[in-house]
Amino acid sequence: MFLLLMGVWLILNGRITLEICILGLLISGAMFAFACRFLDYSVHKERMLFCLLPLLARYFWVLVKEIVKANVCVLGIILSPEIQPEPAVVYFDTELKSGIARVMLADSITLTPGTITVALEENRYCVHCLDRELAQGLENSVFVELLKEMEMVMNRWDRSARSPR
Repeated sequence: MFLLLMGVWLILNGRITLEICILGLLISGAMFAFACRFLDYSVHKERMLFCLLPLLARYFWVLVKEIVKANVCVLGIILSPEIQPEPAVVYFDTELKSGIARVMLADSITLTPGTITVALEENRYCVHCLDRELAQGLENSVFVELLKEMEMVMNRWDRSARSPR
C-alpha cells in the first residue's frame, strides 16, 4: 500500500525531484500509518497480498480464458438455428470458507457469458444458465480450486501471525 500511495503521488505530480520524493515519502508514510492504526491494515496483510499475487495473476488469466471459451459457446448457441438453448437454474454448494473467496466465485460466474449468479447464501449458490451444458461442473470448476488454494495461503499466513515469536 505504501508503494501504491507513493506511486500515485509521483504520477499526480508529473515530475520527479528530490523535494517531491521526500514530501511523497512523508505523506505516503503518514497515510500508511493512518491505515495501519485506524483501518485495520498491517504490514502482515501487505506481505500476504504479495504472496497471493502469483495466484491472483493465475486466477485472472484463467478467468479471461473461461470468458473467451464461454463467449464462443454462447455465440454458437446464438448463431446456430439447430441448437435450442435449455435455460436452467442450478443450485450447488462449495467448501469455500472466506467471504471474499465466495464473492469472487460468484463474480467470476457472473462475468462468464451465459451464466449469472442469482443468489449466494453462505456456501449455497443459485446460478441461472443460458443452457444446461453451461451449468455442468460449476461446483468443481477451476475457479473453486484456485480459490481454495488462495484460502490455504491466507490460512497459513493467519496461523503464522497468531503464533508466538
